[in-house]
Amino acid sequence: MINVALLSRWHVHAEDYARDIQENDDVSIKLVWDEKSDRGEKWAKELGVPFEQDLIKVLSNPNIDAVIVSSPTNMHKEIIIAAAKHKKHIFTEKVLAFTVKDCEEIYQAVHEAGVELMVSLPRLTDNNYLYAEKSIKEGWVGKVTMVRCRFAHNGGVAPEGREYGWLPKQFFNKEQAGGGAMIDLGAHPIYLTNRLAGKAKGVYARLQKSVGSNVDDNAALLIDYDSGALGIVETSFVSQGSPFQLEVYGTEVTLRISGDKITVDSIHMNDSKQTEMTEALTVLPMPMVQWIRAIRSGETPTITKEDVINLTLVNEAASKSNEKGERIDIEKDFMDF
Repeated sequence: MINVALLSRWHVHAEDYARDIQENDDVSIKLVWDEKSDRGEKWAKELGVPFEQDLIKVLSNPNIDAVIVSSPTNMHKEIIIAAAKHKKHIFTEKVLAFTVKDCEEIYQAVHEAGVELMVSLPRLTDNNYLYAEKSIKEGWVGKVTMVRCRFAHNGGVAPEGREYGWLPKQFFNKEQAGGGAMIDLGAHPIYLTNRLAGKAKGVYARLQKSVGSNVDDNAALLIDYDSGALGIVETSFVSQGSPFQLEVYGTEVTLRISGDKITVDSIHMNDSKQTEMTEALTVLPMPMVQWIRAIRSGETPTITKEDVINLTLVNEAASKSNEKGERIDIEKDFMDF
């Protein structure tokens, strides 16, 4: 049994992670900590476990094997490095940190401690995404010329008489969240597009404040990759009824995913390649399950350090691009990376 402490209910997915643990026979929630004591005490009472207001006491507790970090993003580095130094395995909400430098320091601490770190990038395990990835790896699409991915919702649209929509107000706190729609919801299109298109070499970003919030609520990136492909990433907190969309354009195939529907337009429609493309894919476990298996049996996760750092790299470049109003050359501006 892996004994877990929940660290903060700040993020909207904190409750999802608690529920995932409760539904897994290999893991048990033993403690709650929160940077806001009243919120943490309430959560602990709901879960029927003790609340501890001293983080170091939680991390030094020999009965705790691992932690789930759902704190404000600006606290990730401090909390995760401290957890690693206390030999605790770590599962954390994305993004790992605001800068590539901070990510590298976190991974160094994790490596030295010999613990397992998992960042929740769940759409890398989605079957529709895996279909797109296989299509590229097997050469079915020909040369990839463009990848477009959109993930948006209306969580930032406030009903009449209210200041915020269904997203909690802390998601609009730039200091804590590091930004708005792009760094949070846009993370999913970024890490998917990175995986499909390769190594990013330049980013041009427009991060807009459409409804007057403190952070971007409507944003788009244009990313050029070493592979020659272009990436278009779109996200929003102010879009009603916008389905998840992933599109891969190649010289031989156009593949479009909208919600759970896949459409393929191929020059090989009557070729054996089309049959191959419709074969069943191996189902990948969600990040939480991969993390637990890595702890218990040493199984190597499919979500990698490269996925995590490249996500932060593009986000960091996007923020700089938006500030300067120009394309950011990654090799020039991130020489250490």
